[in-house]
Amino acid sequence: MAMGFLSKSRFKRLFKIKTRFEAFLVIYAIALGAVERGRHYLEIYPGWSGWMLACACTGVVFVGGAKLLDAVRPEPVAGRAPLRRARHVSRNRPRSRPLRSGSKSAISLHKD
Repeated sequence: MAMGFLSKSRFKRLFKIKTRFEAFLVIYAIALGAVERGRHYLEIYPGWSGWMLACACTGVVFVGGAKLLDAVRPEPVAGRAPLRRARHVSRNRPRSRPLRSGSKSAISLHKD
């Protein structure tokens, strides 16, 4: 099946979400559809059951949107080491200190 100037791989590439902006546009479109579906559920199922189905429709948008945004995270640049977080220093416990002469404990400041 020949597509002319548009090859099969180029055609597939049109449907890939490459940037966060494109992901937000897709999430917006999904949200519009979910709200519309929820509105229909409220008309078909009046009362508590309709509200639960409508909330489920809109709740799915959060899950799908999070997956989409995670999928388009920028990849690290080749040749650069990933950033490392600084080690957290807790102020609640004493830190180990060098052993002083005459002291039995490593953290004691008492001199004999």
